[in-house]
Amino acid sequence: MKNVWKYALIASLGGFLFGFETAVISGAEQIIQKLWHLDAFWHGLTVSISLIGTILGALFAGGYAEKYGRKSVLGAIALLYLFSAVGCGLSPIWSLFLLFRFLGGLAVGVSSVVGPVYISEIAPAKDRGKLTGLFQIMIVTGIFVAYLTNFLFAGLGEQAWRYMLGIMALPAVLFYALLRILPESPRWLAIHKGTAAANVVFARLGQPTSTAEMEPTKRQPATALWQKQYSKPIFFAVMLAFFNQMTGINAILYYAPRIFEMAGFEAQLAYLQPIFIGGTNVLFTLLGMSIIDRVGRKKLLLLGAIGMFFFLLLTAFGLKGEHSPFLLYYIIGFIGCFALSQGAVIWVFLAEIFPNEVRAKGSSLGSTTHWVFAAIISWLFPVVVEGFEQGGFYIFLFYALMVVLSFVFILLLPETKGRALESMKETLQ
Repeated sequence: MKNVWKYALIASLGGFLFGFETAVISGAEQIIQKLWHLDAFWHGLTVSISLIGTILGALFAGGYAEKYGRKSVLGAIALLYLFSAVGCGLSPIWSLFLLFRFLGGLAVGVSSVVGPVYISEIAPAKDRGKLTGLFQIMIVTGIFVAYLTNFLFAGLGEQAWRYMLGIMALPAVLFYALLRILPESPRWLAIHKGTAAANVVFARLGQPTSTAEMEPTKRQPATALWQKQYSKPIFFAVMLAFFNQMTGINAILYYAPRIFEMAGFEAQLAYLQPIFIGGTNVLFTLLGMSIIDRVGRKKLLLLGAIGMFFFLLLTAFGLKGEHSPFLLYYIIGFIGCFALSQGAVIWVFLAEIFPNEVRAKGSSLGSTTHWVFAAIISWLFPVVVEGFEQGGFYIFLFYALMVVLSFVFILLLPETKGRALESMKETLQ
């Protein structure tokens, strides 16, 4: 098991870069808007262009992961993160900045599919939630570090945004170097190279597996996802990804300093307070990961939805007035509930709900859905907030209502804790 944890931790470094790239724009977005004189529409595009790249990355990730293997694709992800960080930090003009942010988005999209899938395929069933959850832990750690470095660089004036975005090159290089240690996914090998190759890796993982046990995994690699037999996992994955973003989580992560300024906080405090958000995100994700294999995915989602609804309502009414001294606590409460539930479950669930032969493609579909709505939410946020009086109140009220609908959907979900990946079809019947 020691090797499993080591390999899962290395693969989850893609999640750290995912989280960093996602949140770092929150510190730079207002500086960039002034630098290039962007109106609300083009500013929304500048923030969400990364998410447009993420959509395309997630859309094609499953096919590339099936064709070239999980490990090779993880290496390509590391290089994309590196190019994005260096390019964004050095961009002299807006159009080049958009291009390199788009490349970073491609990396996030592919990473959000391949990282959890790889970890789920090397993990034993009893620990799969915790191990796959390492990816989410690293995402929120990356978010926290992005908020921290944003705060540290905020005092460097008009060039601060270059340091905020360029610093990501360091963990990208580390990720690329450590990937050499990883073996290929044994379940990918079982499909493409045969059970003998798979069993060599299983033995290296401390999970000896006989040819007979692996036989259900060995299928034709060209299995189509869009078949009636996969309709249930497709529905569950798409809808869970949809509701994950309809909570407004990415709008809060991307525009945290702006939200606090809307509530009347000074600019420097507006950069400091996201650090508390990031710390809460890490703490409650760790808590969620520690109990996910005992409590189960479904109970965490239901409990989190109740808390998210309550705190989103408080946030909405907090933004209705001129100054809300309690806004930080409301948003921290929401972040804690989200991290414990949706944050802890989303990538675990997407990586395990599909049968082996279509797992990468199915996870790709769920991740693509997630990022499509993340892009829409992030693009529309400044448009609504700046375009309507009390826009902050209305948009957070909308998020709260969507959480109510998500609660009803979650009641329909199957529980997948402790189930072998090879038995997921039975779980969905």
